[in-house]
Amino acid sequence: MNWIAIIIWLLAIILVVIIAKMSIKIVRQYELGVLFRLGRVVAVRIPGLRFIIPVVDRLQLVSLRIVTMPIQSQGIITQDNVSVDISAVAYYRVIDAVKSVVAIEDVAAAINQIAQTTLRKVVGRHSLDQTLSETEHINSDIRKILDALTLEWGVEVTLVELKDIQLPESMKRAMARQAEAEREKRAKIIAAEGEAIAAVALGAASDTMMAHPVALQLRNLQSLVEIGVDKNSTVVFPAPLMSTIAELAAFLAREDHAARTTMSAAAPAATPTESPAESPASPIKAA
Repeated sequence: MNWIAIIIWLLAIILVVIIAKMSIKIVRQYELGVLFRLGRVVAVRIPGLRFIIPVVDRLQLVSLRIVTMPIQSQGIITQDNVSVDISAVAYYRVIDAVKSVVAIEDVAAAINQIAQTTLRKVVGRHSLDQTLSETEHINSDIRKILDALTLEWGVEVTLVELKDIQLPESMKRAMARQAEAEREKRAKIIAAEGEAIAAVALGAASDTMMAHPVALQLRNLQSLVEIGVDKNSTVVFPAPLMSTIAELAAFLAREDHAARTTMSAAAPAATPTESPAESPASPIKAA
């Protein structure tokens, strides 16, 4: 009898431990518990130590943390018929624990599938240039479409970001050539604008030097100082070439004119000086 009593007590203790384990539930801080009683939702349990009725109740825990869901790479044809592979990442969280359990079977799988189809649909409405330059707008459109669908499941999509855009090699080469041509165009435009500004500045400088001739000489002296900075042995004699030639021509012309004037003035004066020399001989000839 004693052994039978001991076995009964051991079975009773084991049964109590099993019932206690089935009755006691711990809801963590980042979770909510959806309590089902005989298959019906009767309450939502907040974090802490919670007791349920074994066999009759079932407490399903729902995480309220933000979930990171990668969207695998999708082959998409853009509006301008360019094939691209785009991958993205979505962030969502449960805002209604009851709906996330009752309204849909697997929230993560459902959001993953609807995110892939939404990504194809939204990107397919844009050209390649828009896809590359308007990623913020595309992200916002995808998030709005997902929110409109997932709010009925008690889930809110907080953020969607395009993660990687893979282009065909031929398209990469074409874009590289386009970018190079664009840079060359900008370089030529900047060079032309610089030449125009320099021409205007040179014109203003030439007007100033015409009004002040000494400024040209000062500029020449400054050039000599700049040349002699590095102990250069080159000797430079700055002089405006055309003005020097003109001054030399004017000097030669003045010298020629002065010589001719002197010769013409000296020729008539020679005749009167010869007559006195001949005057003493005239009486002899007369005699």
